[in-house]
Amino acid sequence: MASKLKYLVIHCTATPEGRDVTSDEIRRWHTDPVSKGGRGWKQVGYTDLIHLDGTVERLVANNEDSNVDPWEITNGAKGYNAVSRHIVYAGGLASDGKTPADTRTGAQIKAMAEYVHRFHEKFPDVRIIGHNEIAAKACPSFDVQEWLKSIGINQ
Repeated sequence: MASKLKYLVIHCTATPEGRDVTSDEIRRWHTDPVSKGGRGWKQVGYTDLIHLDGTVERLVANNEDSNVDPWEITNGAKGYNAVSRHIVYAGGLASDGKTPADTRTGAQIKAMAEYVHRFHEKFPDVRIIGHNEIAAKACPSFDVQEWLKSIGINQ
């Protein structure tokens, strides 16, 4: 049964600056059994991945309506998955691999802004938030609300 879409949650992969991530890596991190180093989830955590070069890759099928259908549910934030779409950019940590940092490339910032603008035009009542607004995490390593204002989105 579908639920009404309430949130677009922005994440980072928590990987060092300049290191791109493949969809296969994300699938392994999330869906491999715990015994093999994964999380053992049934589904990846994100609908779309924004690569370093700004390419947006679809990870989970989505029919682009205002509902979250069972096959569209991703595991991005416990307690919010059935009412959210989750997107992720490659990066989020400084080159030391430990310190949270806004490592988005110019291409990622541009692609994310275009994605968020299109999403907001289509779903103006859906709240756009960072993962850190609903969980005790640094992810996505930047202030989503301030960034939204800087690109002309006021919610």
